[in-house]
Amino acid sequence: MAENDSFHHVLRGLGPQVEHRGEVIVIGLGRFGSSLGRTLVDMGHEVLGLDLDEQRVAEHSDSLTHVAEVDTTNVKALRQLGVGDATTVVVCIGADVESSVLTTAAVADLEVPNIWAKAMTEPHGRILARVGAHNVVFPEAEMGSRVAHLVTGGLLEYVALDDDFALVEMVAPDAIVGVPLGESNLRADHRVTIVCVKPSESGFTYADRDTVLDPSDIVVVAGHRSDLERFADR
Repeated sequence: MAENDSFHHVLRGLGPQVEHRGEVIVIGLGRFGSSLGRTLVDMGHEVLGLDLDEQRVAEHSDSLTHVAEVDTTNVKALRQLGVGDATTVVVCIGADVESSVLTTAAVADLEVPNIWAKAMTEPHGRILARVGAHNVVFPEAEMGSRVAHLVTGGLLEYVALDDDFALVEMVAPDAIVGVPLGESNLRADHRVTIVCVKPSESGFTYADRDTVLDPSDIVVVAGHRSDLERFADR
């Protein structure tokens, strides 16, 4: 496999499929790490948040299950906190590249089976993958790409599934309003598929051949990027 192809898999988070168990460890409690940790807690997971900054640790003592002030580049310190027993560790250190890489390498030395790491640039991401991260994410770049699709078209939400396939949320285009979806020839004429629909007065539900859309209905559509853009323009 070529290096660029390998990196593409890392970018898209296609590391080994690991069934998570127990506490999630989040290293780095900046904006990204703290938001990730709080969301995991809201989802019902126990979260141990680690950071070298005493103030950050104190700020998140109430929102995360456990927090600790520690030098996360130190393998011995991580082992004492039980990081080696974790299934999933997320390294959320971004701007301090040296600390990010050394921390990821330390976690890898502890043989954690599911290591996620935040990268700021492609070279940063390549290094993280080489020192042991199973999955590398680029939150700033991915957010920028997503927002670009939202501000330049008629989309309400955009989720890339790979380089050329996505799920988008949009108001139902006029071309498919008022007729059953089974008669709209979506796949033949537009090369897209409506996955679900949200009528104006209720929540999301499945879309089927008999579904008739109103002008104010919201639809979630799957397809290739260029096909989705043309469909949204309608």
